[in-house]
Amino acid sequence: MPGPSGRKPVVSIVGLLPAVASAAQIVGRDPDVRLLPEEAEALGRVTEQRKWEFAAGRTCARRAMLALGRPASAILVGTHREPVWPQGVVGSITHCRGYCAAAVALEQDVTAMGIDGETHDGLPTGVLEAITNPAELAALGDLPRGHVHWDRVLFSAKESVYKAWFPLTREWLDFTDVFVTVDSSGGTFHGRLLKPVIDMTVPTLRRTFRGSRRLCPDGRYGGAVPVAGVGRVGAVPAAVASVWCCASVGTRSSP
Repeated sequence: MPGPSGRKPVVSIVGLLPAVASAAQIVGRDPDVRLLPEEAEALGRVTEQRKWEFAAGRTCARRAMLALGRPASAILVGTHREPVWPQGVVGSITHCRGYCAAAVALEQDVTAMGIDGETHDGLPTGVLEAITNPAELAALGDLPRGHVHWDRVLFSAKESVYKAWFPLTREWLDFTDVFVTVDSSGGTFHGRLLKPVIDMTVPTLRRTFRGSRRLCPDGRYGGAVPVAGVGRVGAVPAAVASVWCCASVGTRSSP
């Protein structure tokens, strides 16, 4: 299956993950990308570009599950188009131009996780204002100007939090339900979940998260946003072609 070409990221997603998680990534073309019959049926009729993205994501996911010691079974599609992981596995898939990755972990180790990849450029006009509240927007404006697109970093961080949040709670999370600030000098993110936790199956889910980031030599961006939850703090970082962000909830092995 042909796919888009792309430049290899400087930092690999695999090198950012802790021991409890596994990941796989595809940069540019990969002749071994394919769909399992069940996945192809779940996808339906789509454009070739969408088929490539879907197949690359599922291929990464199956490779990551094999690295985790689990069978490379089909990853189907949920009612909200989210990946449906095999029993006992949690994970997330992301793709952007020329890049795709998946990260997985055992549910006994990590309650939920989310990764998001974005091209490192400025957000379209009006998007930043739509995803932030006034105080968050003001804090972002105080960050040093330079070659980092902080608006894109913030967007990706919020996306990764949502990807971890939704499978755990089955509740929609708006961009303005998470308050994210960035420490430009310390290399960290700090955030607070503003949305009340309604789902009583996760009554101890805390509303704060913190994360780290990395700026690669060629200007590509890397980061991780672990979310504190279930009385513990998780740390399952992610990677993408340019902006790298991840969220994890409740790494059970953490103290």
